[in-house]
Amino acid sequence: MKRGGKTLKQRRTTLLITALILLLSACQETQENQQTDHSTDENTNNKNTEENNTEEEDDDPWVLEEEQFNEIETVEGIETIQNPDNDQVLVNHDYAFPEGYEPDDLVVPDVLFSFDEDVEKRYLREPAADALEDLFDAAADDGHDLFAVSGFRSYERQDAVFADAAEETSEEEASETVANPGNSEHQTGLAMDISSESNDFELNTSFAETEEGEWVAEHAHEHGFIIRYPEDGEEITEISYEPWHLRYVGEEAAEVIYDHDITLEEFFDHAGKI
Repeated sequence: MKRGGKTLKQRRTTLLITALILLLSACQETQENQQTDHSTDENTNNKNTEENNTEEEDDDPWVLEEEQFNEIETVEGIETIQNPDNDQVLVNHDYAFPEGYEPDDLVVPDVLFSFDEDVEKRYLREPAADALEDLFDAAADDGHDLFAVSGFRSYERQDAVFADAAEETSEEEASETVANPGNSEHQTGLAMDISSESNDFELNTSFAETEEGEWVAEHAHEHGFIIRYPEDGEEITEISYEPWHLRYVGEEAAEVIYDHDITLEEFFDHAGKI
């Protein structure tokens, strides 16, 4: 029997073929969507992994920005620091400041001093000065009065200090306790020698045995300071034990150095760059 020019059987066959074509098209589209979704998930996962790795690096105190490491050039045979304004600059017997270097953000911290004169040793770079105020306030809250004794020291002043020490003994012996001019932490503007009334405001190892000295050894890192020349680090720093000499390096680095009982030199030996 014909209807509209086609038999019923032909119509059924045409509908079946059409249905099969639509079904195959739908399956193909579903498969492509799944592949696209899978690819999108992989890209998202990779992006999340990269972001997590970046966050982990940012949170890792052993990983530092490249500019926090010394940039060194040899000038007239001396390994000379080219980025001296870096808060974590490493200055020692091996690395010296450029000739005439002086920080441009020196301020007087609002703390107790062992002297009254307005001289250069009252000054620190601003971030170190702010941190020193926090440290002294925390000590006072715990019943300990600290006194600042000697902060920033220019090249010229360091030269005079070294010459006086060498005259009393010898240059070789003087270099064990006093840095050569250009190689002094005090020229960073990030270091402060401190003492206490109980130690007659002196800078000597007896400070470590006072209540104030014991408190500083335990809490200085909480405010971004380290004891730069520890008792067991003399072979590395080439400077004898100075429990009175505090160096600002920032709270994260200070905590790592304190927790691992290492020197600033050892910290940079292990630190990675990003």
